[in-house]
Amino acid sequence: MAIEHDFFGLLESGPDGSIFWSESVELGDQTVTVDLTAPDQDDVSEAALDVAAGLVSSLEAIDINARNAMVTELDDRTSEVTEYILQQQESLGEELEELLVDVSGDTHIDIIRSLQLMSMTILADEHGGADPFAVLEYALDPDATDDVLLVNLGSDGDILSVTSAD
Repeated sequence: MAIEHDFFGLLESGPDGSIFWSESVELGDQTVTVDLTAPDQDDVSEAALDVAAGLVSSLEAIDINARNAMVTELDDRTSEVTEYILQQQESLGEELEELLVDVSGDTHIDIIRSLQLMSMTILADEHGGADPFAVLEYALDPDATDDVLLVNLGSDGDILSVTSAD
């Protein structure tokens, strides 16, 4: 079986009924991998695909909102964003400055500005539920795949949480 959608085209299901779509999207001067997945195509509605298409189309605005949410987390010394930044400062030391795109003197803000949006994973079967509908993955160093921040979005595009990968 398959699902056809104006934005995603023909989404064919695998032998187990799951669907998967992947594309690289340009965002400024970087390339972001966007994946849409669901373990069972029967759990994916047309509305979920429409919302997913909207998220992909508005990736730049979503990125700005995600970074603003990270900045908000800086007020909490125990937040995962603050812990991530402190861990990056400790592990990278003087090499940190080489990864920063702008050095304003506020290292925490400079790190958030310098994070690269690596991927967006859309969990199409979670439309309208309490679990994240989309997950954005950010990394300061694209080669350090374990050192990432994850921004979880609801199907309404609102930010549910910002967590680290551990």
